[in-house]
Amino acid sequence: MTIENQIIPDRAAAVDLLHGLVAIPSLSGEEAEAAHWLVSQMRRLGFDRAFVDGAGNAVGEMGSSGARCTVVLLGHIDTVAGQIAVRVEEGMRLYGRGSVDAKGPLATFVAAVARLGSAWAYAHDLRVVVVGAVEEEAATSKGARFIAARFDGVNEPIPAACIIGEPSSWQRMTLGYKGRLLVDIEAAQPMAHTAGPEHGVAIVAVDFWNWLAAYAADFNRDRDKTFDQLQPSLRGLRTWTDDAMQDRIWARAGIRLPLDFAVAPFVAALIDWAKGCANADTAPAIPSSIEPGERYTLPVRGAQISMDLHFLGYEPAWRSDRNNALVRAFLAGIRSQSEERPGFVVKTGTSDMNVVGPAWGCPIVAYGPGDSALDHTPDEHIPLDDYWQAVLVLEQTLRHLGSSLRD
Repeated sequence: MTIENQIIPDRAAAVDLLHGLVAIPSLSGEEAEAAHWLVSQMRRLGFDRAFVDGAGNAVGEMGSSGARCTVVLLGHIDTVAGQIAVRVEEGMRLYGRGSVDAKGPLATFVAAVARLGSAWAYAHDLRVVVVGAVEEEAATSKGARFIAARFDGVNEPIPAACIIGEPSSWQRMTLGYKGRLLVDIEAAQPMAHTAGPEHGVAIVAVDFWNWLAAYAADFNRDRDKTFDQLQPSLRGLRTWTDDAMQDRIWARAGIRLPLDFAVAPFVAALIDWAKGCANADTAPAIPSSIEPGERYTLPVRGAQISMDLHFLGYEPAWRSDRNNALVRAFLAGIRSQSEERPGFVVKTGTSDMNVVGPAWGCPIVAYGPGDSALDHTPDEHIPLDDYWQAVLVLEQTLRHLGSSLRD
């Protein structure tokens, strides 16, 4: 449907948008084709400005660039690996990699903002910025960091509100995400006969995991809620012998962090463990603080065992307040489409909320259709009824938010 050169997407057009986006593969680091396609769709739908930014994000803006208030809808356009045939079954469910995580929420953003239109945004003196960010599924969060730096309060204003595009179901909002820290350990010792007295270097990886599990168990004592617990997982393990006749191991642990977790004392404790494991006389200087998004390598050297600890992918946990204009607007938006009580959840994973939440400190929630239990799975799919309901909810939410910010 077109009104005064504006295309107002109906259900069929919104489904076509989602289907087209899911059909374009966009692994982390390989998002360019999908980003350019989405930009072309936003232009067609009447966004005032649409472009691929310096990070490779697909960006669409509705309203004046000098508007009094800016609202950022930050989704992500990249996906994890895995080929799923893109198809609609029985006219009800769209299958495909990224349909839930998180092209469904991103398409919801685009369709809802297109339904509002430029005239509405100008009338409310509001700029709505939709972002399909790159590399959310990687440890870099390149796209979100670029957007956080753009709206830094100096070059451009801090957003009045932010919505993160992640599946929560169309009737719920996500208020918070746990943090994350990745720890890689590399260790080497001179090659020795397996019948000799020396333990193989692989035992270092076993000791590392046992130490980490014990640290988490001690931290989690008397913490009943999963969101409040430290959750380590072993992500990878490899052993080999190099050309210099060194037996080597590499292991990676991923650690989900609660809100009150202090990362610097944890790093110090792990260095103490490594020093004892390697029988090292000295240990490296420990950074006074660990900054999100940075990589730190700390070497430990013993007479037989040399070890490097790499700390990367750090993001602190973040939880939003429930008492703000954005949450109230969502409550009204959900109630406009359902008589059921809107819900709130917190997630044990991470999202780009962990990047922009601490940077902006504005009201922020995550929202999007789909069942997050299907994230990254071979059966990833989204019910099209839920997707369309989310479009209508978000449209009404933004209408309520626009009126609230104008008052």
